Amino acid sequence: MPRVPRTHPGHLVLGLLLLLQGAAARGAPAAAARFDAATFDPLVTDGIRRGAYPGAVLVVGRHDAILFSKGYGRFTWSPASRAMDPDSTLFDLASLTKVVATTTALMLLVERGQVDLDAPVARYVPEFQTPAITVRQLLTHTSGLRADIPTPELRALPDSAALMRRVMAETPRTPPGTRVVYSDLNAILLGEVIRRVTGEPLDVFTAKEIFAPLGMRASVFRPPRALVPRIAPTGVWRGHPVAGVVNDGSAFKLRGVAGNAGLFATAADVARFAEFMLARGVTADGRRLLRAETVRLFTTKATNGGKEARALGWQALPTGEETSSAGTLFGPASYGHTGWTGTSLWIDPDRDVFVLLFTNRAFAPRAHKPFTVVKEVRASLADAAARASDAH
Repeated sequence: MPRVPRTHPGHLVLGLLLLLQGAAARGAPAAAARFDAATFDPLVTDGIRRGAYPGAVLVVGRHDAILFSKGYGRFTWSPASRAMDPDSTLFDLASLTKVVATTTALMLLVERGQVDLDAPVARYVPEFQTPAITVRQLLTHTSGLRADIPTPELRALPDSAALMRRVMAETPRTPPGTRVVYSDLNAILLGEVIRRVTGEPLDVFTAKEIFAPLGMRASVFRPPRALVPRIAPTGVWRGHPVAGVVNDGSAFKLRGVAGNAGLFATAADVARFAEFMLARGVTADGRRLLRAETVRLFTTKATNGGKEARALGWQALPTGEETSSAGTLFGPASYGHTGWTGTSLWIDPDRDVFVLLFTNRAFAPRAHKPFTVVKEVRASLADAAARASDAH
């Protein structure tokens, strides 16, 4: 997967000489902070040692280059299982689906004038029974809807149509626009908005309009059976690893295609997406897919709910004393998202750097609090990448 920067070789040599001269002038060692294994390996392997996940993939990059890419550990705790690899291993992205697929699709539709952020959701989905809720409120998780359908109720629903009818009947638990409550129902409704506006299911629209232009060839909803051996497992059934089936209950009930979860992808693919976001809407081949103003609109903090500060679709850095999986050094304009299965992506546009950590935390963790361990690893990696970026 490693790709060199799109820069003339002579410029690289000159830049290296200037870097070394600057470090010497400051009396600092040139290798104090680097994008290398010595910097990142101890942090990722610490999560394996502590039992939070059996394997992981880390990619750090900027808008025009991959700076570091490596796989760690294996699919399961067995030393005989498949090794993690940035290019070939597919992960259940879980809630990263919300930003990579759903939010990006909305960015396209807003820019094309097909969706109005401040229009009521009912304009696009007439069956939705709360006309006061807007598309913007779904994106910022300020709709007032509850987090999700409780598991016992979800299991009792006979099929995907019944689940969608239940979602359409949801009413706010708090007044819309007054409080941030992270909700899968918001994203499910956004996926339905996309389907109604485009006339295509979310998987079809995103494959054509997002994944193909960005070269994300291994990104797919409902992965075919042939891909299952490459998918990191996220569960165990009767002693056997489970892979290739979306881990989220609502997305599973919706047959694997939903606005909140369901996307499977490699780290290499999502790194291309992160480069595209840092390039403010320009693909690797120079094509402008989104205007820079649209990218800025969706990634700028729109509301602050402490640890749930939100941009449009994206999570923003919290303010005050709240902690973040983006660490303590990423800039105030940073944005990102995490997934329950153990995935995460954080982007710092001021530093022009992203940190992507994919783990299969959901697979039989040995740690007492695996989520806490993963959050600590994410924060440490973000801080390490920030220091390395500042040193360069």
